[in-house]
Amino acid sequence: MKRFDLRFLKNDFYDRMLELLDKQIAPEETAIIMFEIGDFSNIQKSADVIYEAGYTLMNSIKFNEVDWTLVVKKVKPEPRVVEEVAESGTNE
Repeated sequence: MKRFDLRFLKNDFYDRMLELLDKQIAPEETAIIMFEIGDFSNIQKSADVIYEAGYTLMNSIKFNEVDWTLVVKKVKPEPRVVEEVAESGTNE
């Protein structure tokens, strides 16, 4: 397990996070990544970036008032489950 502090990058931590996951983490190893919350959209975006890169987000928690922690495992994520609303086209 390795820990990476990306708080100094503010909102521009995504590329560095992926670079570290690609090059510094062995297959099936876990990484702890810290970043500054800033805009709360960073939280969902980081989860999406991790999933799209082919890693598994194990945990995502608020560390303190300004920092967020991600626990990422270098394994392929399970497919997302998308609930679909069936539209029958009939009025009953």
